[in-house]
Amino acid sequence: MENQVYIKKSNGDTELFSFKKLRRSLQSAGANQDMIETIVDKIQGQIYDGMSSNAIYRKAFSLLKDTNKTSASRYSLKRAIFELGPTGYPFERLIGALLKERGFDTKVSVTLQGACVTHEIDVLAEKDGNVYAIECKFHSDARATSNVKIPLYINSRFLDIQQQWNSNPKNTTHLKQGWLVTNTRFTEDAVNYGKCVGLTLMSWDYPKDNGLKAQIDSLALYPVTALTTLNKREKHLLIETDVILVKELFNATDKLKNIGLSDRKIQRVLAEVKQLCRLDCNE
Repeated sequence: MENQVYIKKSNGDTELFSFKKLRRSLQSAGANQDMIETIVDKIQGQIYDGMSSNAIYRKAFSLLKDTNKTSASRYSLKRAIFELGPTGYPFERLIGALLKERGFDTKVSVTLQGACVTHEIDVLAEKDGNVYAIECKFHSDARATSNVKIPLYINSRFLDIQQQWNSNPKNTTHLKQGWLVTNTRFTEDAVNYGKCVGLTLMSWDYPKDNGLKAQIDSLALYPVTALTTLNKREKHLLIETDVILVKELFNATDKLKNIGLSDRKIQRVLAEVKQLCRLDCNE
């Protein structure tokens, strides 16, 4: 019988710990059934009332890392995205890369003239003659949510740009839609407003089964902060040189040498890169 334990969440609330959720998250990371049950058994023996969800995560991650580094990287994806900060630019690069993998032509950090004022657009994506203006709302705090004020503001900016773009005879494409992407969550009002005005929203787990996590996993397009063979300093040295994605390290011995890694460590990192990218990062 599994323990009935109340844990403390990052927002300070307490809730009954769900071993079902733990199993599901480990399975989603690619852990096999034996590995999952081994980790659950060990967590069950160490968990106690008032234990933080962060402490439980660290224990599960450590156990997973000892067994399967690739699964550990996938398990840590949400935190890896937080580690892309403090600026939002690496997150914008990640979103641009996701869209590029889906067949869009993308540009990051674009200035566009609206009917009234100029606007900085995080990602501009074009496909089949239609253009999409994407705003990326990056949060460093897992407790942060995007309320209805954010899509209200983004939609007003989009309408200003759309009016100018589609009335310009020099433009051969149609500015079709605005998007808003965040690494945390939207409030219910924000989602309802987005649906009402036709603003596409994407968060960590929204839309269901097609949110940020699902898309990154399906495309194996992980940030370098997910790598378990690099420490925090090494990850941020890579980000400072504009290396954001794991796939950008495929066969990139020079980029790893430039941050001071030994030949032995470089081989370990590249081995993890190939496993995490499913061996197709060079395509």
